[in-house]
Amino acid sequence: MKHPSSSPQRFRTSWSTANGGRSLTPPDNHAILVSLMVPVVMVIMNNTMFNVALPTIRDTFHIQAEVAAWMITVYTIPFMVSMPLYGRLGDELGKHRLFLLGISTFMVGTIIVLSATQLPLIMVGRIIQGMGSAGVVPLCMAIISQIFPPAERGKALGTWNSIGPVTGIGAPFLAGLLIDHLSWRTIFGPILLAGLAAAAVIHGKIPAEHNRPPANSLRSFDWVGVAFLTLVVTTTVFYLSSQVITGVDSLRDWRLLILALVFLMAFVAWEKRHKNPYIALSIFSDKTFSRASLCSGIRMFAMSSISFLVPLYLTDVHHLSAASTGSILMLHAGALLVTMRIGGQLADRWNSRWPVLIGLMVQVSSMIVMALLPASISLKILLTIIILHGLGAGLSLAALHRASLSKIPNEQTGTAAGVYSMVRFGGNVLGPTVGGVVLQHGLDQALLPIMAYQTVFWFITGVTVLGIFVGWGLYE
Repeated sequence: MKHPSSSPQRFRTSWSTANGGRSLTPPDNHAILVSLMVPVVMVIMNNTMFNVALPTIRDTFHIQAEVAAWMITVYTIPFMVSMPLYGRLGDELGKHRLFLLGISTFMVGTIIVLSATQLPLIMVGRIIQGMGSAGVVPLCMAIISQIFPPAERGKALGTWNSIGPVTGIGAPFLAGLLIDHLSWRTIFGPILLAGLAAAAVIHGKIPAEHNRPPANSLRSFDWVGVAFLTLVVTTTVFYLSSQVITGVDSLRDWRLLILALVFLMAFVAWEKRHKNPYIALSIFSDKTFSRASLCSGIRMFAMSSISFLVPLYLTDVHHLSAASTGSILMLHAGALLVTMRIGGQLADRWNSRWPVLIGLMVQVSSMIVMALLPASISLKILLTIIILHGLGAGLSLAALHRASLSKIPNEQTGTAAGVYSMVRFGGNVLGPTVGGVVLQHGLDQALLPIMAYQTVFWFITGVTVLGIFVGWGLYE
């Protein structure tokens, strides 16, 4: 069914009305593109600054690596599961409304984390943060895909994405300074300011769509599908890191695996029968969409694993301070920035396949080297490898975004962007969760820290190689 708010013509007409009757011109499109970067700043600041704070939080609360990984996982599960929800409701209720609701929810969660003195309450705040920030990526992607023609879409997505590494350059360094000289809690001051700026920009610069939501749209929405999907993801992650949840060794609690499979079968059966399903499974029949989604998930698995492991690696093996760790992460973000926009331009020129393959191959090469490096390696060589990984990861991102929506009808861009983002950030959930399990297993085996980290890097390498095989068949 084609909803009024999702029609490109209606979408543009309503924005034109909100701008005093002016028609949308290329400069208006680019102004919107710049405005959509601001909420991304909020999300990236939260992710990168929290990663720098993670070793300090781990030591403050005396927790193991698996529990430390859950500090990221409890944010990422609701972040991932809620993405299709924002995409679907954005198509029906309007993207402007959903944006403001999500940003407000994120700020409530941030205040809880900032003020919490106990680990469980910090976890609750992180969950609420994830629920609030989930709408940023799918809503931005849907808007960009609607206002830019296919020939310009890769470049536009690459430009929009570039704000992530720009933020990542300064945010880790700022976090390190705040942590070393004040407290890990002070990182949430700049994050709250970024949230206020995002709300102001979306309210003032992104015109509201003047459509009437379909009658009873929320009442008839597939909330059962949402619940089943949430249970599938949650029980799967519980199985991967069961030591923290049930006390049984991770990947050994078969009760959780069986429960996850039962919920998965129930979700598929329900979605097939529902007349307006939360996730139309037929969308995966588009091979380009499916391959781009899976490849993006694998890429994000490698990225999130590195983001989780590198701060701990630098602390445990090289004994660096938080400020020094933040500086190194800043260089990694700078490398992402260098190739991100280039990757989008190459995808517009060649199609998405080659930027994706080249980027993944560079990531694999850098992780192989990381797995071979001894603890005595100089920081200059280590920095070179981390920068190389960032260059590879940046090259494939916009190309994957472009490929995922290249064959999707305009009236389904919000839904498709939500599903793609969910699969993509599924890798973000699995990366630190599985990485934490493998790392803790190595440490429990009385391995030297460097040997435990080398084992994890080899594991990540193997998973990323699968992405190369998937990306090889990526055609548009």
